Amino acid sequence: MTKITEIRLVLGDQLNAKHSWWREKQDHVLYVMMEMRQETDYVKHHIQKITAFFLAMRNFAQALEHAGHRVHYIRLDDADNTQSLTNNLENLLQQHTKANLSCMLPDEYRVDHQLRSWAGKLDLDINWVDSEHFLTPRAILSEWFPGKDNFLMESFYRRVRKQFNIMMEGDKPEGGQWNYDHQNRNKLPKNETVVAPYCPENDVTEIHQMLQDQDVQSFGEIDPKQFIWPTTRQQARDILAFFCQHQLAHFGTYQDAMTDTEVHDHAWSLYHSRLSFAMNSKMLHPMEVVNAVIAHWRENQDSITINQVEGFVRQIIGWREFIRAIYWHHMPAYKNLNALNHQRDLPQFFWNGETQMRCLSQAIKQSLKYAYAHHIQRLMLTGNFALLAGCDPDQVDAWYLGIYIDALEWVELPNTRGMSQFADNGVLATKPYISSANYIKKMSNHCAQCRYSPDKKTGTNACPFNSLYWQFLSRHESHFSNNQRMAMMYSLWNKKPQEEQRALLDQAEHYLNNMDEL
Repeated sequence: MTKITEIRLVLGDQLNAKHSWWREKQDHVLYVMMEMRQETDYVKHHIQKITAFFLAMRNFAQALEHAGHRVHYIRLDDADNTQSLTNNLENLLQQHTKANLSCMLPDEYRVDHQLRSWAGKLDLDINWVDSEHFLTPRAILSEWFPGKDNFLMESFYRRVRKQFNIMMEGDKPEGGQWNYDHQNRNKLPKNETVVAPYCPENDVTEIHQMLQDQDVQSFGEIDPKQFIWPTTRQQARDILAFFCQHQLAHFGTYQDAMTDTEVHDHAWSLYHSRLSFAMNSKMLHPMEVVNAVIAHWRENQDSITINQVEGFVRQIIGWREFIRAIYWHHMPAYKNLNALNHQRDLPQFFWNGETQMRCLSQAIKQSLKYAYAHHIQRLMLTGNFALLAGCDPDQVDAWYLGIYIDALEWVELPNTRGMSQFADNGVLATKPYISSANYIKKMSNHCAQCRYSPDKKTGTNACPFNSLYWQFLSRHESHFSNNQRMAMMYSLWNKKPQEEQRALLDQAEHYLNNMDEL
């Protein structure tokens, strides 16, 4: 057999079947993939998240072998698995003494730092290659906006659209507008029939048993006989095709809507594509997704309006790329930011959904059941509450990073610590994303099923979001009073009689002191 002269590392989120590495079969190249306790244990993960990555990795390794590539796959329970990325690599390099090491650039800082630190200690040269997935490089913000430290997603998004000629007519956006957000804030009508989502059926019994045997700590629910997340490229493509055919026509209109399981079937999925895991593991390329959606729209413009498509495209080429750029521009310091000095423990109900606040109970129980919630549930329900309550952003980060199947640090951290918790002091958002019960009532039908009244600010059964909202504004007035986007709310607060202010603050304090009973 040909001697191995190159070892190529493929991480669990680098399952890019279109990568240039696979273009030719090379017998001297050994591809290495690993299941490791290092990855199952750096945070407590949802059982479905660990399972999805491991099965997708196994399927990918099998596909590489079928294509004629040499693959060394280390399973979690293999006797010679050190459970450490660099220790496993060191063992392989000792076995193949003539081999060089090549790695795709990791997307998580901790893995990048681990590899570079290890290589530095060993005086080892790693041949770094791009993962060939993202549209923009890590350092794109410095390249496009030199000398700046504050960036606007909208400016970034427009530049990406122009550069890649996505929905453009010359220098102008197709349809005459860059952004149709104002059309995408509709509540789901009560009589709306939501289409059942397309879900693959995977048997993950073997992996589930292995995780139990190895005593891997996790949380959340799983049906090992009927695992619904895509773990092959074909399954991911099938979900994309289903989204185009059955969900795209309503995606934009209802992308911010939330609904109760008592009111609508398929409340967890609505019209969302649920492609984030397939994309973040790199089974699907962002341009492949964008092109499929745009092509389907062009063939069906009589039934699909431009706002549905633009809203979806913006999430992928605008928001997703921008979030990654923010991450690499500000790491590693970003991970420790806590601008509002929030220290409170996350309530216990975040781990079990046992709260009488209907919106939070629904969002959290859904997350525990599916390892998924859409962006408004994450931002304006769980994130909003954690911010209003002053929860420690380290704990909030760990929860989001663990519970969601699509959560990798490069995408989770800026979305949580920045967008959701304002711990970055406005690097990502110009103001905190907070609301009282009014927004939740407007965008969902949870309030009708709830013990608490969204219309009451104080007293028995007053919705906690109301008093916590005003208490947040009060306790951070010195921080935000000069923020023009919050001037109206501070004006309203300061016009309230002192007795009303005191009642709101007392109500909030009572709730904060009894969060696990809410």
